[in-house]
Amino acid sequence: MIFLGLLLLAATAAFTGLAVADNISGGPHDNITILGHQIANMSSLDVFLSGIALALVFCLGLALATGGGARMHRRAAALGAARAEARRAIADRDALQERLNDSPGTGSESTDPAPVRRSHRRRQLFGH
Repeated sequence: MIFLGLLLLAATAAFTGLAVADNISGGPHDNITILGHQIANMSSLDVFLSGIALALVFCLGLALATGGGARMHRRAAALGAARAEARRAIADRDALQERLNDSPGTGSESTDPAPVRRSHRRRQLFGH
């Protein structure tokens, strides 16, 4: 949504800039040209209403860009909170395991080897 909003912002700004730069002279009926091509023959009211339409498209692009940015921020905050909760849960689990290993009656000498942490990534085989 951010990309679409920025695309709408840029397109309306470029179109408005080109339309204003190519059509400085005014009159009761204007021939609207952009880059040497005649687009339309418009009256002053038509020009005003097309300006309002361009402003609405610009505002739509702005709303899309800001809404996408806010959504991205909320998702990043939720992901950070979930990661912090996972770290706390792992620390609690490790502390409980440590207390169970150190309690009398279970024997502190354990024959189980230390757990091996495996990477979630596969090994890269070059040429495949």
